[in-house]
Amino acid sequence: MQPSTYTMRFGMLDIRDLHVNVGEKEVLHGINLHIDAGETHVLMGPNGSGKTTLLMTLMGFSGYKITKGEITLNGEDVTAMHADERAKRGIGMLFQRPPTISGLKLGKLLTAISHDKTVDLPALADSVHMGGFLERDINKGFSGGEIKRSEVLQLMIQNPGFVMLDEPESGVDLENISLIGKAIGDLLEKDKRMAKREKSGLVITHTGFILDYVDADKGHVMCDGMITCHGNPREILKDIKQRGYTECRECRRS
Repeated sequence: MQPSTYTMRFGMLDIRDLHVNVGEKEVLHGINLHIDAGETHVLMGPNGSGKTTLLMTLMGFSGYKITKGEITLNGEDVTAMHADERAKRGIGMLFQRPPTISGLKLGKLLTAISHDKTVDLPALADSVHMGGFLERDINKGFSGGEIKRSEVLQLMIQNPGFVMLDEPESGVDLENISLIGKAIGDLLEKDKRMAKREKSGLVITHTGFILDYVDADKGHVMCDGMITCHGNPREILKDIKQRGYTECRECRRS
């Protein structure tokens, strides 16, 4: 018998039969999703369907109780791990509405979370037009675009293998989405051939604008706490624009 030539690649995520409660209510009902190394998946769905709950659960935040199912990253079961343990294993997240943190300078945070102490932090900050914000309290007085650029910069410093983005285009003007989109594309190694990429990602989007800057490999629709559709992300987005989410809900009922 020939030995297997398959090797686990960095950035691979598996979600199997995931059920999640928020408070006493079950919000996610049996989520199954596989994201291979090098792939970027897009998740769409109506407000309140459970998309952000899925990302918060994957990140390991308290308040999101897994009652059934399993999450594995690169073959390792991370289901019971806390957020800091998952971050150390390469999961990073851009939040839709990150908090303001008074008294903590952005530069101090970036230095603390950097894995590479040789990185030129001012130059990296300048690349997303955040060089003048390093001595400011995190998100205090920031515009929508500045907050998102700050979030992207934090991901660039953290350099995670699995990247989660919760509506990266929300509250951002066209100039900022172009800059943010390019930075996200670089973070996800979109300049490399698929076989050479190690980073993978899951992106929540309502508008689809991020697809103009970041190529996505697969798309999914979540309705009522379940993933109901899979396919080409641009085709899914086109159908949603034309018909809304009615057909996806009907699919779930059938």
